[in-house]
Amino acid sequence: LSPNPLPWDHYPVIVAEDRIYLSPPDMSGVERQHLLDAFDSNWIAPVGPDLDAFEVSLGEWTGRTNVVALSSGTAALHLSLLLVGVRPGDEVLVSTFTFVATANAVLQCGATPVFIDSSSLDWNIDPDLVAQELDDRAKQGRLPAAVVAVDLYGQCADYDRLEPICANYDVPLIADSAEALGASRNNSHAGSRAMLATLSFNGNKIITTGGGGALVADDPALIARAQYLATQARQPAAHYEHTDAGFNYRLSNLLAALGRAQLERLPTMLKRRTEIHQRYVNAFKELPGIDFMPVPNGSEPNRWLTVLTVDPDEAGTTREVIRLALEAENIEARPAWKPMHQQPLFADSVAIGGSISDQIFTSGLCLPTGSAMSDAQVDRVAEIVNGCWQ
Repeated sequence: LSPNPLPWDHYPVIVAEDRIYLSPPDMSGVERQHLLDAFDSNWIAPVGPDLDAFEVSLGEWTGRTNVVALSSGTAALHLSLLLVGVRPGDEVLVSTFTFVATANAVLQCGATPVFIDSSSLDWNIDPDLVAQELDDRAKQGRLPAAVVAVDLYGQCADYDRLEPICANYDVPLIADSAEALGASRNNSHAGSRAMLATLSFNGNKIITTGGGGALVADDPALIARAQYLATQARQPAAHYEHTDAGFNYRLSNLLAALGRAQLERLPTMLKRRTEIHQRYVNAFKELPGIDFMPVPNGSEPNRWLTVLTVDPDEAGTTREVIRLALEAENIEARPAWKPMHQQPLFADSVAIGGSISDQIFTSGLCLPTGSAMSDAQVDRVAEIVNGCWQ
């Protein structure tokens, strides 16, 4: 910053009205009315009737009766790890193919992440690698404190396999379902599996509260403890009494009102993202060397993002050539997640496998999939991508 900055209103405001973003918020008059009603009620923060109703609705979507809405998905991850007993010096098995928040929550507990590679069948954490790692560690007497699976790009991990594997060693399983609200696998909705599951309502998620998250579970005692810790661990006294260190992690009533409106529109938004994905599939079906995230039988992703992969040898082009071509036309596209074991932050961490997620990162590209996109915008993206093969 300049030592003598100009007044704020002196700087030009740059607005790219025609830019196509990866997954922007999808707002309507429904959200506006819910916000105005909450505002007029003067239930602004930290709690109120909209927060209670939002938690009930989330329970209906996830099949869980115990829900606490929080300030972020990261806060939910942090609390989930604390609730299952993760402490400084512990190790936690974590999907390597994820956003950094999943691993950062482990660090916040003073624990160490051990990264597990993806399965080529669905890009989620590989149950075979989890089983082998837990077996090896059991023989050595050093089981991890928890396992965290991620429902990647809106596709649920294979909890039919992961749950019994973890239960066999009495290791708590946590589901990071930040990207997957509305998805299902084998008739189990995202958030319905594992001991605890976390959700995110960040601005780029399939629904948003501007910023926010939630923690869901079957055990009411776990959620009661989470709510207690999330409100500065305040004891039930007229004055402020504290016996534990807590956090300021609760979602505000005003933002919960926004979330309620978004949940009302979620079926429509899910349908639209599926339509967008299929439009891309149809547009690229003749292109050599291109593929999409695999979907196993029984899996119904929410299509949070459409992610394609490009084989340079077959395609004659690369992921990066396509990304730059889109950026030149003011269209946001992004490489697939860089695996955590490749991140400088975790250079000294242990990784089990890695070749699958490494390959997806090298070849994978996320395309704009926001539910407010028009067909014309989707076609504009597709036209530019197609042009990279000419």
